[in-house]
Formats: sequence, C-alpha cells, structure tokens
Amino acid sequence: MTNRAIRPVRVAIAGVGNCASSLVQGINYYRKHPNEELDGIMSPLIGGVKPGDIEIVCAFDVDSRKVGRPLAEAIFAKPNNAWVFEPEIDSGDFVVQMGPVEDGVPPHMSDFPEDRAFRASNAPAVEIAAALKQAGAEVFICYLPVGSERAVRQYAEACLTAGVAMVNCMPVFLASDREWAEKFVKAGVPIIGDDIKSQIGATIIHRSLAHLFQKRGCHLKHTYQLNTGGNTDFLNMKAQDRLASKRKSKTQSVQSQLPVPLDDEDIHIGPSDYVAWQKDNKVAFIRMEGAGFAGAPIEIELRLSVQDSPNSAGVVIDAVRCAKLALERGLSGPLIGPSAGYMKSPPEQMDEASAFEAIDQFVRE
Repeated sequence: MTNRAIRPVRVAIAGVGNCASSLVQGINYYRKHPNEELDGIMSPLIGGVKPGDIEIVCAFDVDSRKVGRPLAEAIFAKPNNAWVFEPEIDSGDFVVQMGPVEDGVPPHMSDFPEDRAFRASNAPAVEIAAALKQAGAEVFICYLPVGSERAVRQYAEACLTAGVAMVNCMPVFLASDREWAEKFVKAGVPIIGDDIKSQIGATIIHRSLAHLFQKRGCHLKHTYQLNTGGNTDFLNMKAQDRLASKRKSKTQSVQSQLPVPLDDEDIHIGPSDYVAWQKDNKVAFIRMEGAGFAGAPIEIELRLSVQDSPNSAGVVIDAVRCAKLALERGLSGPLIGPSAGYMKSPPEQMDEASAFEAIDQFVRE
C-alpha cells in the first residue's frame, strides 16, 4: 500500500462548467488550509494523498469564452454561475483546449441570453490522447453535459490510448457496460463510473430512505423525485431527448435498494424544470408512500436545497485519489468499491454502508 504522495496527482478535465469550477476552487481552498480539519471532505487522506495534492494539468471545452483562456479565468466565465468561495486560483500556465463537439451541446442552448447560452468556439479540436500524454495526465474527469453520448465515448477512447485512468461523472454507461469495461481491462486502465453521486444529494437520500423502508419491513408503493435548478446542467436537460440515460441512472440507483423493483408507473425520478433565478441552487422534492404494520399507511415528503456543483466536488476528489491509487497498484477495469460508493450507476450496486466498507477495504489493500 502507498503510504504517502510522492508527487501531485496530475488530472485532466473535460467540460469546464460549474462542476469543474467548484472542483478547482476546492483543490485550491484545501491546498491553502492543509493543516486544518477538512470540513466537507469524506476522506482527508487516501493513499497518502490529500485533496490539495491534486493538480489540474489540462482541460478541454468547446465554448468560445473558455477555449484559449487560462483555467483560472475559464472556470468563472459565463455561463458558469457556481458559488465562488475561492476567487484566487493557482492553476498553472496552460490554457483550456478545444475538444470535440460531437453531441456535446444541444441546439436550443444557443437560444438563450448571453449569460446563460452556449457560444461555440471556432477553434479546431485538438487530438485528445496526444494532449493527455503531453500534459502527463494520470486521471481524467469527464464533466460533459448530459446526453453527450458520442463525445463521452470519444474521450474514453482517448483515455484508453493514452493510458489515463477515468472518472466518469456522466450518465453514459462505460464502467457499468460489459463491453466498455472489458476495453478498460484490456488497456490496463482503471475506471470509476458511472454518473457521480453528490455528498448529500437527492439520489443518495432517496436511496437511503428506500433502503430504510426495506430494512424496517415496510412496503414502498409509490415514489417520486423532482428536481429544479438554474445552472447549465438544467438548461441542457430542457431537451427531453437528452434525458433518457439520466432518468435511467437515477431510477435504477433507487430501485437497486428495493427487494422487488417498483413498476414503472409507481416511480418517477428525474429533472423537473429549469428555473433561471435558482442558478446553481438545486432544489429536490421527494415523496414516498408505503405501508407498514398491518398495512398502516406511511408517507414521507422531503425538500432538499443544495449548491449543486460543490455538492459533488468532494466526491470527485475522493474518486480521483482512488483512481491514482489503482494506477500505482497496476489495477485495470472498473473499480467496484469506489464505483459503488461514488456513482449512481456502478457495475455493482450496494447499499451505502456496504459501499463505504468496500471503499475502506480498497484503500487498505
């Protein structure tokens, strides 16, 4: 087992949006506060690596306000509207590179005002695998928009070619797909996926309540989860044809906690609407209806309000450090424990307690 960090974990990012902004700010924040109690971090140390030991070495995007600009500027460029808690950023001297557009941006994104809309760059796309190698990247984080099936797979192929571990934060099924999992095994490359969980988010709360129903002998009959937000993620998801994988990922994550899955008509989970003034504030509404002793009715209604992007950044920081640990150990393919703990659609679903136990075992090995 690795006891200390020999050098920073060199990380590449695709998609310099709100999630990337929160992650980069967080790395800088915890780097400046290395000796203080790490509030907001699930694991202060993984394989000898602290959150501040992560170094972003390259980034890709397709928006003209981000491509060609230093990362420290790009993470605050429109249409990003994530909470700014660390405005002074040390992110090196590289600039954001132009990635492949493919299906990464739906047409309706250009129909909105300047501070919310997408503005395409005219720069030619770089060769991703070559850029990863040149930067010396070890771990790649995929932050592309929901529905970017072809673009995500193009970046995944680049990771295989470059020998870079992948943390797939998107509901494009790679680690949980047998064919893609085998590609990572054959290439000798580890992957953690798919679709990042938040630390205290709607899905993890919904999963935990569903598991509680099951463990306490109660029958869950109906449930829904509705989410609203005003960030680019919610604006992107106004295109209903891009939501299939997201709905599937969130739904199966909750269904996995039940002994018998609910019928489709008894469960509804997914984004509800885009509310511009909410910005990066996500509000989730969860309702559960069931039966307990002798069929006595049980109802739960819950409202959750969070800053969406910081809520996932701490989870990504843990996933990156586990991916680095896997590289040091020569592991390849999907990492079962970390995927179960950090992702909505892992290769193997577990309840939260079992997932954290599996992560602890992975780190200790």
